Amino acid sequence: MRSNCVAVLDIRSSELVAVVGERGVNNTFIIKSKFNVAYGGYGEGDFLDASDFIAAATEAVGNVLASAGNIKTFFVGVPGEFLALETNEKIISFPSAKRINKNDKAALSELANVGVSNGWSKVRESCLYYVLSDKRKVIQPVGAVSDSLQGKFCFFKCKNIFANYLKEVFKKFPRVAAIKLLPLPFAEAMYLIEPEKRDECAVLFDLGYISSTYSVVCGNGLLYSKSFSLGIGHIAYWLSDEFEIPFDVAATFLSTVNLNAVEKLSTTEECIYEGETYRFPTISLRDKIREGLDLICQLIEECRQEFKAKSLEGKPLLITGEGVKTVRGAVDHLSGRLVKPVEIVVPRVPYYDKPQFSSTLSLLDLALSDSLAK
Repeated sequence: MRSNCVAVLDIRSSELVAVVGERGVNNTFIIKSKFNVAYGGYGEGDFLDASDFIAAATEAVGNVLASAGNIKTFFVGVPGEFLALETNEKIISFPSAKRINKNDKAALSELANVGVSNGWSKVRESCLYYVLSDKRKVIQPVGAVSDSLQGKFCFFKCKNIFANYLKEVFKKFPRVAAIKLLPLPFAEAMYLIEPEKRDECAVLFDLGYISSTYSVVCGNGLLYSKSFSLGIGHIAYWLSDEFEIPFDVAATFLSTVNLNAVEKLSTTEECIYEGETYRFPTISLRDKIREGLDLICQLIEECRQEFKAKSLEGKPLLITGEGVKTVRGAVDHLSGRLVKPVEIVVPRVPYYDKPQFSSTLSLLDLALSDSLAK
C-alpha cells in the first residue's frame, strides 16, 4: 500500500465499515477499498454480543487487507459508548514576556495531563484553545509574545475491554503492527464543523441506530460528550412490539411514514413481507414514531441541562449519523419539540455528502492528518 493511504475501521451501532483511502484534491478522498458488514451492535457500554463483533470485525478487516496491499497500521474509531471525556485547564507563567515555543506548549500539556483509572486508558488529548497574558484566545500560540500561557485541554479515555476485543481481532492479522484508536465524537466534531463555528461553541448530535452521542464542541476539542443507548433502531423495535409485527416490517414502516405529510384518518401503510401483507393506519404508526423521537428529545434536553460550563442559548443542534434520514420528517419533529433550529451536517464531498457517511469520513480525515503528522 502506498504510504499516503490509511486503513480505518468505523464501528457503528448497526454495522462495521472498513475502508482504505487517501487524500484527494480539495480535501476529498480517494477510496481504495471499502467493506461493510452488519452485526449486533453495542449498548450500555459494551457489545451486545462480543463474539459476534469479533467475527464481524475480522471479516471486515480481512476483506480490506486482502485487497489493499501492505497495511502496517490500522486506525480504529472508538464510539462514545466506550469513551470517557475529562477536561482540565492550566496556566504557566514566565519571568518576563517571551516568544512562546513548542517546549512551552509541551510543558503546559504535561502540567494539564490527567491520570487514568483502572479499566481505562488515555487515547488522545487536545487543547481546545490557548489564552495569552493579554487575554487573547488562540489556537496556535507558538510565535506569540506573552508572559504566561494558559490552555483548556480535553482528554479521551477508552475502556480497556474495547481494546481487548480489538486485540482478539487483529491477532489474526500479524502483519498489522499497530492499532491506533481515534475518539469518534472528536473526529466528527473536527471534520464536520467549521473552525469558525467551533470557536464560539457548537452542539453536535450523532443519531445512531442503537446508540447516540451528544457533544459540546469548542475550538479544537470537546467540552462535554455523553452517549446513551437509544437510537432510531429502538423506534423500530417499539413498532414491532406495539403492532406485533416482525422487526423487518417495522423497519420498513419506519422509513415509509412521513411525519410532515397531511394524512386522512383513513390513510394506511402497507408492507408485504415473506408473502404476508401487513397494513396499519398511518396515523397510528406516526404517533408511535413520534413517541420514540420525543424520548430522544428528552435525553438531548437532559444533556443540555447537565452541561453548565457555558450557555448554549441560541445554538442550533447540528445533527448527523446513520439514523438521521431513516424517518422522513424526523429533523423537523426534533426541531419543534426542542424549540430550536436543527441542522443536518454531512461530509462536504460528492456522493458521500450524507449523514450515514459522517463517521467513516471523519475518522478517515483524522487518520490521514495523524499519519502526516508523524
